[in-house]
Amino acid sequence: MTPEVSPLVILIAAIFTNNILLANFLGMCSFLACSTKIQTALGLGAAVIFVMTTTTAINYGVYHGLLVPLGLKYLQFIVFIAVIAAFVQFVEMFVERFSPPLYHALGIFLPLITVNCAILGASLFMIIRNYTFLQSVAFGFGGGAGWTLAIVLMAGLRQKMGYSSIPRPFQGVAITMVITGVMAMIFMGFAGMVTIQ
Repeated sequence: MTPEVSPLVILIAAIFTNNILLANFLGMCSFLACSTKIQTALGLGAAVIFVMTTTTAINYGVYHGLLVPLGLKYLQFIVFIAVIAAFVQFVEMFVERFSPPLYHALGIFLPLITVNCAILGASLFMIIRNYTFLQSVAFGFGGGAGWTLAIVLMAGLRQKMGYSSIPRPFQGVAITMVITGVMAMIFMGFAGMVTIQ
């Protein structure tokens, strides 16, 4: 990636054309489990946006300021996961303190943000695509916003499906996967707008 690409372009592309969930299918476990109610999806999405944006920025600094100068690039996976785990712990304590209903609604899936591959994927894409700091932050925020958009759309659709009669073989995860595939095809329609590689 060349430094001439605007962070705004990367932000828009990360939300729509290169949606980390619908284009790369990263973060599917919590997407499938927590997309039953819009309120829960919004809460988890806000936490993912915060963690993904912040950890991408910190991981950029750690990678370029510590790992590269010391010749320790091979430790990037371990270091990135440690940074993500620390921030998820912070978010968990914050949500438990200031929004107990959301904390109980998210349940086990809040600590599982630590192993959400979308968050680790954002940090790794930042390195692979050779982003600058501003591009990395824009990609982290856009990736989180795109993931949130996808899970909120799915939660709305799943709530509407509660009033529908779905054939027995398609009930549960099957219809959710079909809808996810259709959503991915719909988001492919934005591909002519802008792409990032």
